[in-house]
Amino acid sequence: MKTRGASIAACLTITTLLVASCSGGSGDDGADGPVTLTFQSLSDQPAAIEATEKIVADWNEANPDVQVEIVPAGWDGIYDKLITQFNGGAAPDIIHYEAASIVPFAVDGYLADLSEYMSDEKRADIPEGILDSVTVDDQVIAYPTELQSYMVFANKTMLEDAGVEIPTGDTMTWDELREIAQATTKDGAYGLGWGLASPTAAFMAMAPGFGGEYFEGTGADASITIGEGEMALPELVDTMAHTDNTVLPVTLTQSGSETLASFYAGQVAMTIQGSYQAANIANDAPEGFDWVVLPPLEGPDGAEQAANPQTLSVNIDSEHVEEAAEFIDFFTDTDNLAALNEADALIPATTSAQEAMASSLGDENGWSTILSSGQYLTSAPYLFVDAYAQWKDTVATPAYQKFLAQEIDADQLASELEAGWDEITK
Repeated sequence: MKTRGASIAACLTITTLLVASCSGGSGDDGADGPVTLTFQSLSDQPAAIEATEKIVADWNEANPDVQVEIVPAGWDGIYDKLITQFNGGAAPDIIHYEAASIVPFAVDGYLADLSEYMSDEKRADIPEGILDSVTVDDQVIAYPTELQSYMVFANKTMLEDAGVEIPTGDTMTWDELREIAQATTKDGAYGLGWGLASPTAAFMAMAPGFGGEYFEGTGADASITIGEGEMALPELVDTMAHTDNTVLPVTLTQSGSETLASFYAGQVAMTIQGSYQAANIANDAPEGFDWVVLPPLEGPDGAEQAANPQTLSVNIDSEHVEEAAEFIDFFTDTDNLAALNEADALIPATTSAQEAMASSLGDENGWSTILSSGQYLTSAPYLFVDAYAQWKDTVATPAYQKFLAQEIDADQLASELEAGWDEITK
């Protein structure tokens, strides 16, 4: 039985978690029976669960000799659970997770290399930056499935009443966002609401547009640099919030979902949210609420955002790696991936599925604009850094929160981010 490698053991301590009840690896129902593959799925939205079940049912009907059994699991605590499953020899054959968190398991040798099973057509269908996010030491350790980007949602009526010409290009600049926020901050309303209670993910995802990378190197050898590119977005938010006074103050301490209430109430003209919120706004906004999705935000270095796709991997100890890889290839074909992402209100990880979803939805609820942002998603250095999760939770998020609350200045923020990394990794 394998033992947990250093890169994971350094981040978490296994407490009283029990080995999951699903069987480890795959097995046969009988001497001449079908192969049964266990698929640990984290889908937790009703529509996404239904879409996943349909894909599995279609596979099972077409492949009587290789049957897939869904093992439902939740996102909460799944990292610890996977550690326990792998250490106990009880990990499922097919593993649903996300790039940033699955990479350490690949580094420690728990995931199969899927390179030989990925067709040239599938490889060409996955944008290079997204494929890079699931490639470790030249091995494809997962197929990417679903993504999100950060988008600007706007109250069209408020923009028009302020005399703002609504941007319609392929992208819009942060300077344009700032100008619109200034124009719409009046009569007790603010131009922007941004739920930044947990700001690290947003700041790091959007840093590439400013040239921000944060990390150099991989694994335990990674080093951190907090320079102009990494500080540009936090400083811009600080300027908009405390100099322009165009950001509703309370939203800086709220989640994205909590901020939507201010958006619906007309207290803010715009809000930056994960793209998936388009579905929630469509369902929950008051009747007659006229809203629009603005073009992807572009910084001085482009409109790129760091991609952290949801993923499907194969347990290297599965007795049927090839069959599991074939199922993942089926799961991620164009129609299946488009249907899953439409159900989950996310962006497909393949170009063909993005195009299929765009054709199906048109510009309904801003989806053509949201899907266009998929072309700007790229890999990020932090995906391959062992101590990233610990640094994010214990150093970065508290430091950013203090900065947004004006308890520390920009120089102190940069110092805390770097010193905290050094303390964790020394």
